[in-house]
Amino acid sequence: MSAKLLSAHSTVFKCWQTRQRGLWRCLSTGSASLGSGSLKGRSCLTLKDFSSDEIKSLLWASSDLKHRIKLEKQYLPILQGKSMAMIFEKRSTRTRMSTETGFALLGGHSCFLTSQDIHLGVNESCRDTARVLSRQCDIVLARVYSHSTLEELDREASVPIINGLSDLYHPIQILADFLTLQEHYGSLQGLTVSWIGDGNNVLHSFMMAAAKLGVHLRIATPKGYEPEMSLIQEAQRLSREHGTQFLLTDDPMEAAHGSNVLVTDTWISMGQEEEKKKRMKDFEGYQITMKTASVAKPDWTFLHCLPRKMEEVDDEVFYSSLSLVFPESENRKWTIMGLIVALLTDYSPQIPMPKI
Repeated sequence: MSAKLLSAHSTVFKCWQTRQRGLWRCLSTGSASLGSGSLKGRSCLTLKDFSSDEIKSLLWASSDLKHRIKLEKQYLPILQGKSMAMIFEKRSTRTRMSTETGFALLGGHSCFLTSQDIHLGVNESCRDTARVLSRQCDIVLARVYSHSTLEELDREASVPIINGLSDLYHPIQILADFLTLQEHYGSLQGLTVSWIGDGNNVLHSFMMAAAKLGVHLRIATPKGYEPEMSLIQEAQRLSREHGTQFLLTDDPMEAAHGSNVLVTDTWISMGQEEEKKKRMKDFEGYQITMKTASVAKPDWTFLHCLPRKMEEVDDEVFYSSLSLVFPESENRKWTIMGLIVALLTDYSPQIPMPKI
């Protein structure tokens, strides 16, 4: 599935932090190109497979599309004639809306497939489904229960596969989170993100990307709800490689101390409903409130991938001026667009690369 990466000359930028309608811009002294090489033909199952420069290029393409389409009102039918299969074993507002509307904005056509439409791995094997869809469309986004389903689709397909969510990772959410923080702070380098909640798929994706962008990560989970051990070890390795800090604790206030960004997610994911009573008890004290924020930095912000429950974060934080949850949800569209364009085309952004 992986395409051979193309080499490219590095580009030097003189950046200034001038905020204009939510977008940060830089003055370039070189040409606009995806510096790490083409991502065309690649799949995106996890950001673990992407380098620092490749993640930055995805954020750059996303920022560029947002600027050109939303602010400059350009019509960019980059994907005219392209089609996408969207497999949804698990429902979602943001993933479906962002992908369908974004793909349409770029001139493509998407086909939404639920368990009522296809029986992935039941009436037809993943292997056969992957080979059929590869002959019907140009790219597949799959939102599934098991990450192994994505891996099998990717092995058998001849078109790129995008992870729309699995039990192990949620990479398209993290791209939106980092674009939101880049827009708000002007740069990601040196930011401290504090995760307070379950050691789940969203956290796993933070762990596979944060250090690559110069972001420190502080994690608080109840005992027994820690992230996967193999991913903890990988995050520690990445932290050492990129010179960032990585903390794992069971104390929410310790994790929030000195943080720029407070993040949480649902305590009870789809498929865990039977565990609700136990989880509610185990997560006592993990609600993000103004008390939690009192030990963070004065410029703290809040993120949540949605949908949100009151026990995870109170209204005072969630609806405060420091909450970025709705810009974050909008950026799901621009980042999925940037990712799809990068995997299907040789797109070159027109605006200079934002400062990371």
